[in-house]
Amino acid sequence: MQRFLLHRTIQAVGTVIVVSIVVFLFVQASGDPASLLVPFDYATQESIDLMREKLGLNRPLHIQYFSFMKGFWDGETVKSFRYNQPVLPIVVDGLKWTMVLAGSAIAIGVILSIPLGTIAALNRGSLIDVVVRLVAVFGQSMPSFWVAMLLMLFISVYLKLLPVSGLGVKNAILPIATLSFFQTALLLRLFRSEMLEVIHADYIRTARAKGLSQFVVVYSHAFKNAAIPVVTMAGLQLSSLIQGAVVVEPIFAWPGLGFVMVNSVFLRDFPVVVGGALMAAALVAVVNLAVDILYGFLDPRIRVS
Repeated sequence: MQRFLLHRTIQAVGTVIVVSIVVFLFVQASGDPASLLVPFDYATQESIDLMREKLGLNRPLHIQYFSFMKGFWDGETVKSFRYNQPVLPIVVDGLKWTMVLAGSAIAIGVILSIPLGTIAALNRGSLIDVVVRLVAVFGQSMPSFWVAMLLMLFISVYLKLLPVSGLGVKNAILPIATLSFFQTALLLRLFRSEMLEVIHADYIRTARAKGLSQFVVVYSHAFKNAAIPVVTMAGLQLSSLIQGAVVVEPIFAWPGLGFVMVNSVFLRDFPVVVGGALMAAALVAVVNLAVDILYGFLDPRIRVS
């Protein structure tokens, strides 16, 4: 288990480093932010060169990269081009609000998918099974931005039940509902499929032959094994939720990491863009590592291997 954790940790660190290099190079290739930061009336080549020197953009790329990596994590050295504030607090604050949405969406997906998937699997071919499958397919087929627009139109504009944008408990309901729509549908289909496979396994038939009740058979024997892929998928979906936040947060003006990064891209605030991508990559790597550990605890065969 220790070798497994060491191997996964090295993989996670390597992934974060590769992501940081790729994002840094892409951002550098997108244009010169110094020309945008200099006022238009004073945008001479000399003033632009002075701005580049001030921002450290005239140094070799590898020196810029290592300087950024060192200064980003100390929380003070690397500052936003636009706001002249340390990047790390800006990114952490945005990540905090993104995790509110992502965590809530995953929790809702797990809470709804497990009972509904169990009921559908135990009543295969029935009306409720058909309805559950249709809802799951429908949920996976709808793009997040379209769900966001529909919810905003009907809930906020027509019914006036919830605010369109802002920061608060009521403001979080619509973006959470938007992100959880796809997650619930995905986990629902997955759990139903896994439960169907598990309840026809030999050890389940043996448990039933011993005279155990349906409740004991399902929740003491089938549930744990069927839940393993769901736990894994729920953890892995964090990366897709962060991607979805890039679309959903600007629609609802939710001040999460996606909203911060989209604004920074338009403003060419390169340190915030790279810092946001770096923080997102680190978070996904940590979550994937945690999922691997949890997977081992849920399935003894994985611990042995």
